[in-house]
Amino acid sequence: MVKPSKGIGLVLVIVGATFWGVGGTVSQKLFQQFGVNVNWLVTTRLLIAGILLLTVQYVYKDRSQITAVLKNRKVAVQLIIFGIIGMLAVQYTYMASINYGNAAVATLLQYLAPVMIMVYLLIRKQTILTKRDFFSATLAVTGCFFLLTNGSFSSLFVPIPAMIWGVLSGVALAFYTLYAIPLLKQYDSLVIVGWAMIIGGVALSIIHPPWQVTVTTVSIEQFLYLIFVIVFGTMIAFWFYIESLQSLSAKETSLLGSLEPLSAVATTVFWLHEPFGKFQWIGTFCIICMIFMLSVIEEPPSKKGATHHKKDSPSKVRSI
Repeated sequence: MVKPSKGIGLVLVIVGATFWGVGGTVSQKLFQQFGVNVNWLVTTRLLIAGILLLTVQYVYKDRSQITAVLKNRKVAVQLIIFGIIGMLAVQYTYMASINYGNAAVATLLQYLAPVMIMVYLLIRKQTILTKRDFFSATLAVTGCFFLLTNGSFSSLFVPIPAMIWGVLSGVALAFYTLYAIPLLKQYDSLVIVGWAMIIGGVALSIIHPPWQVTVTTVSIEQFLYLIFVIVFGTMIAFWFYIESLQSLSAKETSLLGSLEPLSAVATTVFWLHEPFGKFQWIGTFCIICMIFMLSVIEEPPSKKGATHHKKDSPSKVRSI
């Protein structure tokens, strides 16, 4: 496949990140206005998006990897763990947080994952505490406080279930990001994420088969929203984001990837007209600053050679 120019790469990452953010807001509309079941949407989204990503791999990239990843027993077991505890957990907790609250808060809480990874590596003594880490953690905690309380010490501005699921989504994304590293060193990200989506979708199908639809009638509007969430908000968003890495650095894609929470907040507030207090805007600003800081400022070499990867940056294995 021809390597895209930097200009095309910029367009791809901007469109991909925006689709991710808007996809969360559209999911919120499906849950809260059309009564779509969370389990059904997560199952359907994972299965269809996973098949589409593997189709892209088959058509445009090394198709032999699609089956090769399953022939290695150790890798296959890792892939099953990644698909259920990583992919499915990230998708379900994120969607559940949207269902109980809104897409803006759910997306911003999920973006606490980099700080959770940093804390985990500090506990494991695989990295050292730097000024960047300290200020990033401070911004994350401050932003989270304002986002959830709107500046009030006596009450929560966000429903407790939405908060719990959102924080769990950040934890799941932290695991997802770290666990994917060895898999990404061996196989293309489209293969790993595509199979992980299918595995996660099959696992959830045991609890809620995709053919069990609770909605009796589906309007054209609802159908178009479903298509957007599954195709544009998942498959195309991820594909575009991955392709942008062909011409942009991981730092550039991570930085422009911050358009995801921005687009989620903007569409939640201005399209769905969700109330968003002034202190919540401050909290949003703090979390966006944290993302920028982690994307722009270089981290020092970690101990024991454990600094992760430049090639296999978390930006390469996005999930939502």
